[in-house]
Amino acid sequence: MIGADLLSSETLTVGWLIYVPVLVWAVLQAPWVELFSDSRRQHLLFGTVFALFMLWLVRRDFDTGVSYHFIGMTAVTLLLDWPLAIVGGLVAQVGLVLLGRQDLAAMGVNGALLILLPVLVTECCAILVERAQPRNPFVYIFCSGFFAAALSALLCLLVGLGLLWFDGRFAMPEWLEDFIGYLWLVMFPEAFINGMVISALVVFCPEWLETFNRTRYLSAPWNDNEPRS
Repeated sequence: MIGADLLSSETLTVGWLIYVPVLVWAVLQAPWVELFSDSRRQHLLFGTVFALFMLWLVRRDFDTGVSYHFIGMTAVTLLLDWPLAIVGGLVAQVGLVLLGRQDLAAMGVNGALLILLPVLVTECCAILVERAQPRNPFVYIFCSGFFAAALSALLCLLVGLGLLWFDGRFAMPEWLEDFIGYLWLVMFPEAFINGMVISALVVFCPEWLETFNRTRYLSAPWNDNEPRS
């Protein structure tokens, strides 16, 4: 998460120009009818927003204006699908702004980095997995959960550093060439948290995952050889 003081006004404006249209698109694509008619989905949405809000509160704030925390949007996207994941991320983000833990002016840039980018990466991975139509649920857990979360964390860090370097208001450390070794310390915990959540949901509550094909993944292996009527 990046403070508004570290970014130029042009970058902040571009962040809003990217974030707001996608938010509107997500609101228009969200299944509001099914959400209001299904109390289970409502509970999942509210619980996910609360968990995401609490996860983002557990963070390390640096004096430079940069904060580090886990993202968690991969599990949220697989659980709610991308429209509600973006809406839920927005609600959690508003909660941080109200508590003074995030700058309102930088909400567009941080939303694009911490919400839109992980949702995009997770959705692309889920689509590729679904096109392959694997029958082993481990493929879904690893590719859509572990791998997507690690890739999201990597891209968020690289794009965030790119923005700070481009604006030139952030003093880059002299050991930046050694930063690659620290990437694993960020990617692995992010992948582990999201992957473990998805693994638990696949085992205990697969019906909660909007992106999980229960008919294919959880079908008995002997059904493939049975004659079709």
